Amino acid sequence: MNASVEWLSAFVDTGLSATAVRDLITAHTATVDEVVALRADLAPIVVARVVEDAAHPDSDHLHITKVDMGTGELLDVVCGAPNVRAGKLYPFAPTGTVMPGGLKIEKRKIRGHTSNGMLCSARELGLGEEHDGIMELDIDVAPGTPFLKAVPTGDARLVIDVLPNRPDLLSHLGVARELAAVTGRPLRLPDIGVDDISVRDPKRFRRAGNAGGVVLHLEDATLASRYMGVVIRGVTVAPSPSWLVARLAAIGSRSINNVVDATNYVLHELGQPTHAFDLGALDLDTQLPEKTVVVRTAKAGETLVTLDGVTRTLTPDMTIIADSVKPIAIAGVMGGRDTEVGPSTTDIFVEVATFDAARTRRTRRAVGLSTDASYRFERGVDTALAPIALERVAQLIIVLAGGEVQSTPVDLYAGEQQRAPVVLRAARLARLLGIELPVEHVATLLRRIGCQADVEDGGAMVHVIAPTWRRDLVAEVDLAEEVARLHGYDALPDEIRPYRPGTSLDAPLWGLASRLRDALSGAGLLEARPTPFVTGGEGHVRVLNPLAENEAHLRRTVLESLARRAEHNLSHMQGNVRLYEIGSVFAPRTDGLPDESVNVALLVMGDREPAHFTNAKPGQFDAWDAKGLAELVARIASRGDAVDLEPSDEGETLWRISIGGTDRGLVRRMALDAPVWASPAFGVEIALSPMSNSDVAPAGEHAHEVPYDAPPRATPRFQPLPTNPASEFDLALLVPAGVRAADVERVIRATAGDLLERLMAFDVYAGPGVDAAHRSIAWRLTLRHPERTLRDKEIEGRRGKILSALETELNVRRRAT
Repeated sequence: MNASVEWLSAFVDTGLSATAVRDLITAHTATVDEVVALRADLAPIVVARVVEDAAHPDSDHLHITKVDMGTGELLDVVCGAPNVRAGKLYPFAPTGTVMPGGLKIEKRKIRGHTSNGMLCSARELGLGEEHDGIMELDIDVAPGTPFLKAVPTGDARLVIDVLPNRPDLLSHLGVARELAAVTGRPLRLPDIGVDDISVRDPKRFRRAGNAGGVVLHLEDATLASRYMGVVIRGVTVAPSPSWLVARLAAIGSRSINNVVDATNYVLHELGQPTHAFDLGALDLDTQLPEKTVVVRTAKAGETLVTLDGVTRTLTPDMTIIADSVKPIAIAGVMGGRDTEVGPSTTDIFVEVATFDAARTRRTRRAVGLSTDASYRFERGVDTALAPIALERVAQLIIVLAGGEVQSTPVDLYAGEQQRAPVVLRAARLARLLGIELPVEHVATLLRRIGCQADVEDGGAMVHVIAPTWRRDLVAEVDLAEEVARLHGYDALPDEIRPYRPGTSLDAPLWGLASRLRDALSGAGLLEARPTPFVTGGEGHVRVLNPLAENEAHLRRTVLESLARRAEHNLSHMQGNVRLYEIGSVFAPRTDGLPDESVNVALLVMGDREPAHFTNAKPGQFDAWDAKGLAELVARIASRGDAVDLEPSDEGETLWRISIGGTDRGLVRRMALDAPVWASPAFGVEIALSPMSNSDVAPAGEHAHEVPYDAPPRATPRFQPLPTNPASEFDLALLVPAGVRAADVERVIRATAGDLLERLMAFDVYAGPGVDAAHRSIAWRLTLRHPERTLRDKEIEGRRGKILSALETELNVRRRAT
């Protein structure tokens, strides 16, 4: 949503700068993403201080000045203004600046003295007609500060991030309501010179009515909850006045003509789309006495050339506006070229409607066309706004283009629905906010946003009826949130208050995901949270309403998404990737919804760790690093079941991961669209839990089964730091080719018992001196007794016991030196 600060000031006189308005809206209503100064032509202008001023020796009116523009060097500038004084601040245009009038400032000699820029007057900056002297600035800023930052100049555009639950903010009226509510200032419609124009009150019908010789007909009330129309005859289409052109330009909209600009003005002012048709271009059925405008569904095969010149094929699930012969507009999206208002137009029909949001969204997607009108209709337009917008646009058209309304406007509407009241309890509000607010103050805050608020039950509650434009206020907690934001989040306490801890256990899958995040983040990986949509193809589930055609399928594996993230990093010359994700994957089914499960996956490539002065060239990730990470993840996901990694020769798969005897994942090489300099990439993916894909259960029931019991909650126990010395020794073992290092580790751990504090394989060797059927693996063992120092005899006895067990169980022998 683009909003003009000057336009908002016409609604609410806050007296605030653009940045202050931004801060106020962000703090209380919605995030303002950007403030765009519309006088971008003044961007090169800086604030400069005149340090020295002397008369020009060869001129009676020129001055030779030394100017500080914040660069650390004083510039010689020749100035002809009589009011230049040393020590004062002025706008300064450095050499190379193109002034608003098109003049380029160049370094040149004036009466024998070089001038390096220009001190500027108000007229030279386009800020007024004063030209007798330069513009003296009564501000306290450092030389070199951009002029636009130091002096609020001209209009500014606010880019507001409006969330889907607040469609009322998609207009200047909606944002101005919020400013009025927060500041307590009065709200009014801007004065655009229409107060003397009178438009008759519309006459209400249910399905059909006559508006000045044009019969309006609503085929089905589900297409539009309200449809209004008025005929204005005798208009003169011409360019718009400068104030209207500037106001539309301030929000990024271009001027077309006075009639069309009037409809666009009302759209952005009130948030209600309106549209003007050339009445003379409507076809008349010879069997009907008058022209007709009907809201109906399209017929198969009908076409319409829209205002953008594109011929669009219509389908029966689209809502259109038609005359008695043909379609003339796609309802809520765009009008047709044949009925466009142009220079020859003298009579117009203006519609103001509330089209169904869901049908507008489907139609917009089907025709591939998004407009300011469709954006608002899709999110919901206040039905009660239509008569206000109809009067406003008719008045403005008459002021701008002349003409008159010769008959009563028509309103096809079944009537308003009464909003259900909501009760806000003072005690509940205090528990939610952490502070007690006076009930009358709470009621005042709610009245400021348009609610009917009455204090009842001796001040124990507020009885509230929300305004028509706030469809999101349906529950007590919604009202509490309104009070919080209007009172100010920064005014709420931030200290920790007493609370009652919950007794419910965390969902098993949530707890597992939390432990995995802790472990993987601790291992130096970064969590990614992409959407589950991929390019896909055969074997993937296609989404019925994709956000984009190049990502129209649901992924089969999490590694698909991580691979695209890695390629994105590589395309930006970032070859060190350490990513993980916990998310859903989907498999197609012949009947019903696709199978869904939650997986954890990780992808690593490049340096094992960031470069540091202690290790300027870290090692590169390899398959064994990926295997180690897989073991880490599998142990956490196993809930105590046996974890096994079996080598695999299936394509790029390196190991299959089984947990409790069930195949649950893999370790693999990743095939990426990578440049030649990129390191090999490795991926790990493990299935955590299936998810139910059954239909939504009836109220009070659920159809979801917990896939496994939650592990018992472990209570951390304090262990003091060891005070006794550790004993280390190495074992170089000859391991037969068919024996895995993991099996050797298992036997060592089982035999060493509680004394084993740490076990690490630090070397692998195969070659001369080692039998071809064996490989040598060196292990380092750290033993420690918690209460005393180990004796040499104990260490030797434990070493001998380990070697005996290895030879007996695995035929692993100690390597001779």
